[in-house]
Amino acid sequence: MCFIGHGAFGIITKPIWCNYFGVVGIGHDLAYKLMPIVGSIDILFGIIMLVYPIRAIALWLVIWGIATATMRPLSGEPFAELIERAGNFGAPFVLLLLTGGFNTNIFAKINPVDHVDEKTLTRIIFSLQIIVFLLLAGHGWLNLLEKKGLIQQYASLGFSNPQHTATAIGILEIIAAFTIFIKPLRLMVFVLLFWKIASEFFYPHWELFEWIERGGSYGCILALWFAIGSVPYRNWVNNFFSHKNTMQNTAQ
Repeated sequence: MCFIGHGAFGIITKPIWCNYFGVVGIGHDLAYKLMPIVGSIDILFGIIMLVYPIRAIALWLVIWGIATATMRPLSGEPFAELIERAGNFGAPFVLLLLTGGFNTNIFAKINPVDHVDEKTLTRIIFSLQIIVFLLLAGHGWLNLLEKKGLIQQYASLGFSNPQHTATAIGILEIIAAFTIFIKPLRLMVFVLLFWKIASEFFYPHWELFEWIERGGSYGCILALWFAIGSVPYRNWVNNFFSHKNTMQNTAQ
């Protein structure tokens, strides 16, 4: 979804991309010629990930996702634009972490795993907490900054004071972000999943492609929901509190 949504913007030559090409010294005319090429490569990689997922492509998405997100603040946009896209590079990062880490053959196929040990699961959950924290905090920050696209979104939905709406949503999203980082409650994660899926539908331009491109955001929230509901995680939590209670009783 990340590759295909992003690639679609290249095919339709999204004008704001000229700013990002400009960061590396590429002019307006050449940028418009390169956009469909970049978009086509993205879509090709997205299709390969669906048909025959290769570790190298997931690793490339980590690098490419960070690079393209970084272009935004480098071109003059708020830093929040970068961290709000944490799902784009966070999803493939966690996928690689889940399926063997970064020491295996990068050209090998990504296969499902039958078992995840507690150490790996702990790393995955912590990584997902950071990623979901960033994407929620980034989006909340953009609301507080009254990003033009978000204000237009709330106005189109009929809110009489879209600025106040943006402020309220921004505060709630930042609170949710810190809650996820400190203590991810499974019900809250589930609610946030539906909030993210629904709220991304209402961008004022190119709604479908904007929604598809943020597949990593939905994926990371969904993965966190699955991870903290898994048997190894519940056993780890139970063992932790059992050990804590034993230590307290011994001390008494």
